Amino acid sequence: MRLLVVEDEARMARALERGLTADGFTVDLAGNGVAGLARAREGQYDAVLLDVMLPGLSGYEVVKRLRSEDNWVPVMMVSAKDGPYDQADGLDYGADDYLTKPFDYVVLLARLRALLRRQSDPRPPVLNHADLCLDPATREVTLAGEAVALSRREYELLEFFLRHPDRVITKTELLDRVWDARGVGYEPNTVEVYVGYLRRKLGSGLIATVRGAGYRLAR
Repeated sequence: MRLLVVEDEARMARALERGLTADGFTVDLAGNGVAGLARAREGQYDAVLLDVMLPGLSGYEVVKRLRSEDNWVPVMMVSAKDGPYDQADGLDYGADDYLTKPFDYVVLLARLRALLRRQSDPRPPVLNHADLCLDPATREVTLAGEAVALSRREYELLEFFLRHPDRVITKTELLDRVWDARGVGYEPNTVEVYVGYLRRKLGSGLIATVRGAGYRLAR
């Protein structure tokens, strides 16, 4: 798999390149936001590791521009900006994960593998189901043309259902694919709670319970 690492700290960039190459990845480096954006636009990457504080363009601006162009390459932000609002901004701009420095390499590698698993499905620009519409470019959800406010977790759960409309999805799979490493310690009833939130906001008939198996989008 081919990765792009956008990191202006040379020692960190080289360390990531050595480690990821040893673990079987092909790694390209970019030392500033402008170069990183250009490479991400032109290269066929499986994922991008993106710092936030970069010369030229910030990591926030890089991912924001990629998403506005319907470029859905998986992006993990790796940054020393560790405040909750910093992380929320990164995810809201379109990053798929956010890892704060300093970090253990084994954690980065595990979350990178999880990110690649989670992003293996194609990402069409707009997802529709009956009169429900989810736009990944803007992260907006509308029902019968009216905007619906969802939390980040509700949005991610709904998006996963919409990307797998024709099959039953188990609670375990939802914890693994939506909550992922962040879901360690969560119980299956967590899924039930969030499915309930979606039903209240989008209609009780949206998600059907398949007894003893899981959930699926109602036909």
